[in-house]
Amino acid sequence: MTEQRKYVVGITDHMIGSPDLEVEVLGREVEIDFFATTDETLFAADRLARLDALMVWGARLGPRSIAHLTRCRGVVRYGVGYEKIDIEALAAAGIPFANNPDYGTEEVADHAVAMILSLQRRLWEHDARARGYRSGWQVHSLKPLSRSNRATVGVVGVGRIGTAVVNRLKPFGFRILGYDPGQPPGHEKAVGYERVDNAGDLFARSDILTLHCPATEETRGMLDANGLARMKPGAILVNTARGELIDDLDALEASLRSGHLAAAAIDTLMQEPPGDHPLLSAWRKREDWLAGRLVITPHNAFYSDHAAVEMRQNAARTVRILLDEGRLRNRITA
Repeated sequence: MTEQRKYVVGITDHMIGSPDLEVEVLGREVEIDFFATTDETLFAADRLARLDALMVWGARLGPRSIAHLTRCRGVVRYGVGYEKIDIEALAAAGIPFANNPDYGTEEVADHAVAMILSLQRRLWEHDARARGYRSGWQVHSLKPLSRSNRATVGVVGVGRIGTAVVNRLKPFGFRILGYDPGQPPGHEKAVGYERVDNAGDLFARSDILTLHCPATEETRGMLDANGLARMKPGAILVNTARGELIDDLDALEASLRSGHLAAAAIDTLMQEPPGDHPLLSAWRKREDWLAGRLVITPHNAFYSDHAAVEMRQNAARTVRILLDEGRLRNRITA
């Protein structure tokens, strides 16, 4: 006799193989419908209509699909960001939505701090230029090169990850400024940073600027030509948050070429994989003017073997709680 499953949970797509970990967490009474695509146009209406819950990795989810989620109790995003999810359309359909904030905090914070320290010490630039030295050695030390306790780090977004970054940077002696209108008064005293109430002021005062905020109406394009111009001359920019925060590669290239921006490290871009652009071409070709000054990692700041497991298990547990108790943890409202 065929076993009757109690629930059907859809999974749109998956970065890491088949959803075996999710099966373990959700249990035998749950049938998994694995769509195996990020292309929303390929989500069949009849399959969507069967779902008691939907888990989304990299796919978009808009009104076209949401209209067919007629029995769905909730949608859960594997990651933290939900720019690709139309939560207003979900709300209109009466379907609650949750993200998955409690994974990868340590990894993103470590990644950002590694970028900060490496660029502040000019490690990548020393490495790139040392390959060509044929005479002398220590005399080729790059200047300027300041001590950590003489440098100011500005943190945009002092939530979970921003706070973890602050805590990691404090032992190095950096002066730390933080900008986050969403944090209550006194948060800066509890965590240990100087609160700045204006983003432009933070930009102007920071030797190193690190981004840890979501993409919102306020933050999208905040480091465009105007934002970059407000940064302190010779500053370093680090982005492990959202590609939309730095949406003008022309402006970024101009700032790096002029030297107004000393260096930049980026884990997330507007277009991924990145397309053609003169700045990206110079980076790919290791052009001398950019040597060691632009570092790009493939949107994997969140990743470790442990975080990958944690992310999948936590998202599946959120669905399991929803099915068992009718309660959606980490709920996001429109």
